[in-house]
Amino acid sequence: MGRGRVQLKRIENKINRQVTFSKRRSGLLKKAHEISVLCDAEVALIVFSTRGKLFEYSTDSCMEKILERYERYSYSERQLQPNEINSSESLALEHAKLKARLEILQRNQSNFMGQELDSLSLKELQSLEHQLDSALKHIRSRKNQLMVESISDFQKKHKLLQEQNNLLLKKAKKMEKNLAEQAQWEEQNDVPNSHSELPMEPFNNSGSYQVGEANGGEDDDNPPYRVDGVLLPWMLPK
Repeated sequence: MGRGRVQLKRIENKINRQVTFSKRRSGLLKKAHEISVLCDAEVALIVFSTRGKLFEYSTDSCMEKILERYERYSYSERQLQPNEINSSESLALEHAKLKARLEILQRNQSNFMGQELDSLSLKELQSLEHQLDSALKHIRSRKNQLMVESISDFQKKHKLLQEQNNLLLKKAKKMEKNLAEQAQWEEQNDVPNSHSELPMEPFNNSGSYQVGEANGGEDDDNPPYRVDGVLLPWMLPK
């Protein structure tokens, strides 16, 4: 009487299950060795028992080399596989992701504004408080930096204006000195003031000369005055 067909299901008896595992494991390792020798194939076999014990077999090549080759092959196969999801499904999935992300951002914004805090737990509130404190530190640091830069700019502008003011003062003092020297030179050399001179008429035959108005004419109300004097012979008209 031959052996009956073994039903493929989990063996409930623990002892029978361990015995069957030991026998089948040995047979599996033997078959792996046989196929590697007969067919010149690279074989890697990994088995974990129910207790987590490792049993492995590999051909002359090391296990790591075979696994690395497997990873390269699997990656290439995944890249060559056709995309099973059409464009509409992909867009719908992307839309759902973006919508969920938008809801999270809106909720975080409301929490940062101090709104909708009832649904937050104590740990979430502490995390929110920490984030706000960190944000305030960054804001104050940036504000102080801008204030320092602004003060530095004002100081540079003040220094530039002060230098320009000093330059203008030097020019004004120099011009004042030049005018004083010119006035002193005119006083020493008896140079008449051209602004105080009045236009005079030429000498007439009577031995006097006329001093006219500033406009060079005369009228009835303001007649020209005469200055009598003795004229030398060469001064008389011929």
